[in-house]
Amino acid sequence: MDFFEEYKRWIEFAKGSDEDIEKELESMEGDEVKIEDAFYRDLEFGTGGLRGVIGAGTNRMNVYTVAKASQGLANYVVKKYPVEKRRIAVSRDSRIKSDIFARTAATVFAANGIDVYIYEDIMPTPCLSFATRELECAAGIMVTASHNPSKYNGYKVYGDDGCQITTVAAAEILSEIEKIDIFSGVKNLPFGIEGTADEPVAITDAGDERKGRIYWIGPKIYTDFIKNVKAQSVLSEDEKIDRNVAIVYSPLNGTGLKPVTRVLSESGYTNITVVKEQEAPDGNFPTCPYPNPEIKEAMALGMEYARKENADLLLATDPDCDRVGIAVKDENGEYRLLSGNETGILLLDYIASKRQKNGSMPEHPVMVKTIVTMDMAERIAEHYGIKTVNVLTGFKFIGEHIGRLESEGREKDYIFGFEESYGYLSGGYVRDKDAVDGAFLICEMFSYYKTRGISLLEKLSELYREYGYCLNTLHSYQFEGSAGFEKMQRIMQQFRMDSYAAKLQGAAVPEDKPGQHQAEALECFGDKAIEKLLDYKPGLDGLPKSDVLKYLLSDHCSVVIRPSGTEPKLKAYISISAESREAAEAVEEKIASELQERMK
Repeated sequence: MDFFEEYKRWIEFAKGSDEDIEKELESMEGDEVKIEDAFYRDLEFGTGGLRGVIGAGTNRMNVYTVAKASQGLANYVVKKYPVEKRRIAVSRDSRIKSDIFARTAATVFAANGIDVYIYEDIMPTPCLSFATRELECAAGIMVTASHNPSKYNGYKVYGDDGCQITTVAAAEILSEIEKIDIFSGVKNLPFGIEGTADEPVAITDAGDERKGRIYWIGPKIYTDFIKNVKAQSVLSEDEKIDRNVAIVYSPLNGTGLKPVTRVLSESGYTNITVVKEQEAPDGNFPTCPYPNPEIKEAMALGMEYARKENADLLLATDPDCDRVGIAVKDENGEYRLLSGNETGILLLDYIASKRQKNGSMPEHPVMVKTIVTMDMAERIAEHYGIKTVNVLTGFKFIGEHIGRLESEGREKDYIFGFEESYGYLSGGYVRDKDAVDGAFLICEMFSYYKTRGISLLEKLSELYREYGYCLNTLHSYQFEGSAGFEKMQRIMQQFRMDSYAAKLQGAAVPEDKPGQHQAEALECFGDKAIEKLLDYKPGLDGLPKSDVLKYLLSDHCSVVIRPSGTEPKLKAYISISAESREAAEAVEEKIASELQERMK
């Protein structure tokens, strides 16, 4: 793509739809660096859909890139589905321009003869997955950039199973998108609502030239979602727990407020304090620039509230409410944040132990986790006779496995799935991580143990004593712009071509060539010997191809390195098993320092 020619074309044609785009295009004039960054490529479309900085250009999130992607998806649906099945569900979060992007997508779908079911209010990602399944849609889209900073927005695409699209579907949709001219190749209609629907409306005016209709998603769909979340309780009917625990909750200015507080209040949790500054939907995220419950800065205001209220438990969900983070009191009365791995193994053990006690454990139970999630979960699962399935990074792969179980008539065998990045799901009613479900189960688990005089930290220590201490950390390395993108690719190639890494894969060690990185043998990370290298790029263990490397180290330790699928980052996941936290931290620090040097 000639980025400067494309910029001039946008100056000519990008008029009338968004005043902000026109102003930004004018402000770029004469600034080649800004023009190149905005136009050097099309915004990447993959299994995660689109995600990027909001602004003007082919490499930005705007009404034109959203409309083009929507036209590509519409073409895919028209080719794949008969007229009576052409329906798409749409939802959005609180981010800047999410409402505009959702309506833009809806009008493109309708112009292509596809009926659209759209939530009138902001709604979490799991509600989109649920509506896609309940309304028997061919696809669904969620306008969100999840936990990214406010300058980002995005567009997740879901298949008819309510799961994020597969790599095959993403490639087919991308092929359709690439055929489309961003200005002349997109169909459109004015936004207009036909009414409200709680079930699919029969298509009676079928034909090649039919126009799709747009409906608000009715309240029954949302209520049914809430009912399904509450049905995830693993308490027996006659079991009593103290639900008067003091809870502080923050939706981080996102979509979680209504569904989380509704589920909790309907389940008997009434002692809930909401963080006022983070209560109302606000895509600027004024008190948490990075609205991610994985990051302690995003939890800081909630921690202040917890101290002031002397709360038992702090909960926070990210803007599209598919991730949940928590903090609890330690023995000194100070609040400690739990990692996604820690919360995940606590939930796994709680669900498994309760199901075993109350007789609801299926005959062939399955737990699904991602390859970067704490391996200790496998030992817990084994203790309860639960099979562990490891999948690639991304909750959609957990959703896909639930779908495979369903196709075998075994959907009820799935009892829990989680990933280290604060995503949990305990049922098959949706096919993506669900922070409403996560918050509900965390509160139930907390109350169950509190009623018995046990804190979550005490329970966590008990698990470490039984299964061995495990420390898991995530390190991210930022690479902005086109130069950063190329550097990320080069670093991944360097890891693959290090002489020892190549030997581990059974490949020939590359000859030293001008301009080609030739590192010394990478025989260890820190003091841990590399025992095996798993390269998922060519496909491994029956999993799809993915640009991921996993180093299996001595003493049950590991390092995973992969590019982010949604941000300009390389991510490194370090997992250390040791006799104590102090020993684990010492090993982790050495490995992290080595990785930092290799990322320069």
